[in-house]
Amino acid sequence: MMPGETDVEAIVRKHAVRNAMEYGRAMEGPVLSKSMQELPLPKPEVRALALMVKKVVGEVNSLGKEELEKQYRVYAEEFREADARKAEASSRHNFSINGASSGNFTTRFPPEPAGYMHVGHAKPLFIEDELRKAYSGKLMLYFDDTNPDKERQEFVDAFKKDFLWLGIKFDGEYYASDSIPVLYEYASKAISAAKAYVCSCSPDSISSDRAAGKGCIHKAQDPNTNSRLWKKMLDGDFGDNEAILRFNADMSAANTTLRDPTLFRIKRAEHYRQARRFIVWPTYDFCTPIVDSLNGVTDVIRSKEYEMRDELYFAVLDSLGLRKPRITSISRLKITNNLTAKRKIRQLIQEGKVEGWDDPRLVTISGLRKRGVRPSAIREFSLSSGMGTSESVVEIGKLLGCNRKLVEPQALPLRYSYSPAPGYTECKLMLIGDLMNGEEFNDNSLTLRTVYVEESAKQLKEGSIIKLKGIGLFNLYDATGMGFYSL
Repeated sequence: MMPGETDVEAIVRKHAVRNAMEYGRAMEGPVLSKSMQELPLPKPEVRALALMVKKVVGEVNSLGKEELEKQYRVYAEEFREADARKAEASSRHNFSINGASSGNFTTRFPPEPAGYMHVGHAKPLFIEDELRKAYSGKLMLYFDDTNPDKERQEFVDAFKKDFLWLGIKFDGEYYASDSIPVLYEYASKAISAAKAYVCSCSPDSISSDRAAGKGCIHKAQDPNTNSRLWKKMLDGDFGDNEAILRFNADMSAANTTLRDPTLFRIKRAEHYRQARRFIVWPTYDFCTPIVDSLNGVTDVIRSKEYEMRDELYFAVLDSLGLRKPRITSISRLKITNNLTAKRKIRQLIQEGKVEGWDDPRLVTISGLRKRGVRPSAIREFSLSSGMGTSESVVEIGKLLGCNRKLVEPQALPLRYSYSPAPGYTECKLMLIGDLMNGEEFNDNSLTLRTVYVEESAKQLKEGSIIKLKGIGLFNLYDATGMGFYSL
């Protein structure tokens, strides 16, 4: 504790000092969050705590490097003990499923190739990999590709590249779109059993009827009429969205997913894999349960957001007399202030706000790879919340912290000088390394002592112009007289 400090202020300072050492500069949000975890204050006192955090963070960020390290040493043993407890708790995560047994376990990872893989995909993937090991089972790759409007071979290839980099090997691979002829047969069976019907109501009418729990006029059609209309759908006698095949379920069900959902719709767009072979495409709710059952999947691991659809998943299989896998729900992994929604990322790319799916500002796997994050750090981060169902919403710093533990012991010390490229004569340096973070430089040349970089920096050549994120463009040249690198 610093002279004159209260207990509360000492706790805030401890977290501010650690945050500054880990990230180069203390940030109010994480420091406040950590302080609140240790100080469960009533709401009226949180504002006062926030003001104290602001004050202490400002003080810590004004410290010189030696003084910051001196204050860190005061808490170093406490930090080590806390890290050890956290690591022990993390290692005790129970990756298991009730009813699963060794040698009788098959699961699948089901990406839709409509965008790039992101960190939200990584959690179920790594959990499935852990379960495969635990039960000496199989992990299959299943591309859920029945929407020709959005899916591309580019995205299939990107997923496979990410799997290779992450160190995941699958025991088999299959595609939903390859099963469409079989799915047509099961649709015909559902129609014959009065479990499905063709509907030509408008989307607005369908939506309002579902909200009201009321069946439309087509719900009472006899199987022969539905079979005839289904054939017309397959023959192309209807235009896009003019008719759909719906599940004949319970329009008054409390679970609204059971209110006669769509099973097939008409889309004439060219498919990246099937070209124009099909115009009637199954939805996830019909396709996935059947494909899972037919491919021997014993266990489905998916995020809690799908829980309401579990009942529909089983209802489809029951209606067709097919075997039912187990479903285990886990929480989604979300990183605050970061996008994973494909639609939103696609919009950012179209608007030129990011350079592509692999932009290092994104939490796509390819973006994280370009940012210098290691596969093992993503794995550790993904598994750290276990298989619980409590929502996992974390700061990006937790992932970067996992990465820092791996990178720093292996980083290459690189000595060089740089001078600002034309038009860039000032910078505020914000690097982690053997430097004073936040120091202002206003001259036209600057010699750095030691900066730690990824091994990929060996690709740089003397005389290159490089961009330091958030700083500017710089000419790079030898500063040692021993060649560009001094290792």
